[in-house]
Amino acid sequence: MTDGTMSDRTGDTSEPVARGDRMDSITEAFVAYRNLLFTVAYEMLGSATDAEDVLQETWLRWVGVDLDTVRDQRAYLVRITTRQALSHLRTVGRRKESYLGPWLPEPLLTAPDVAEDIELADSVSMAMLLVLETLTPTERAVFVLREVFDLAYDEIAEAVDKSPAAVRQIAHRARTHVAARRPRGVASAAETRRTVEAFQRAVETGDLQRLLDILAPDVVLLTDGGGVVQAAPAPVVGADQVAHVLGRIAAVMSLQPAQVNGDPALIVRLDGEIDTVMAMCIADGLITGLYAVRNPEKLSHLERETILRR
Repeated sequence: MTDGTMSDRTGDTSEPVARGDRMDSITEAFVAYRNLLFTVAYEMLGSATDAEDVLQETWLRWVGVDLDTVRDQRAYLVRITTRQALSHLRTVGRRKESYLGPWLPEPLLTAPDVAEDIELADSVSMAMLLVLETLTPTERAVFVLREVFDLAYDEIAEAVDKSPAAVRQIAHRARTHVAARRPRGVASAAETRRTVEAFQRAVETGDLQRLLDILAPDVVLLTDGGGVVQAAPAPVVGADQVAHVLGRIAAVMSLQPAQVNGDPALIVRLDGEIDTVMAMCIADGLITGLYAVRNPEKLSHLERETILRR
């Protein structure tokens, strides 16, 4: 009787233990690739909030997977994430159509190691994310997975439900499209630091001539207020126009240098609270692009660093 009872108890606990081991393996794999998956979703959507939603959906689907059937966990998780992000892109696209004023990606406070990975920093920069906005959803997915994460064509084909041959054509078309529109020039770290410091001094002092000296003649300022706070309803173009806009913020705000989306940026605070983040595009010692996000709904990822991975 005693032996039988012990045997029954052992039988009762084996299944929960097996389930527990399975969940441990599933959780361990997801955690190992979480930062990579977030980066994939963010590059496809331009929104950290939406990327987090995609990760939640990826997790729910990953929990139901039989790990014994998964040959490559990284590729499988990227495939789930890509499909969920493509589904989200339809909703995000409708949201952007009704957006008030210029739409900018949700800025992320990034660690110095992102800037050190030149390809990753370029792919998540404000300027590049805006270029990616001009691709179709499938082109964007293929470009990101191939050019940034170096996935094989057959893996990408499974993720976007296309043949490998079709994916190669899409990749070529997307590369050509991006190459024609990507920002010009790459500034060295030393040049970037000097330019940012000069720009910050000029804005803080309200020195119009200093601003004109540091802004490229054809500089473009995009301001995203989302209809929630005041912002320029259209791009501000030209050094004179941009300098006059920037000259008005010095008196009441403090500026804090930061790395945002792998690029130099200034976090603008009003009464200690984040009011605006200004990311910059620099070439030949001059600022060629300024991306000012003021929409409060997009400023939640600036208090702590977001880890991005390839």
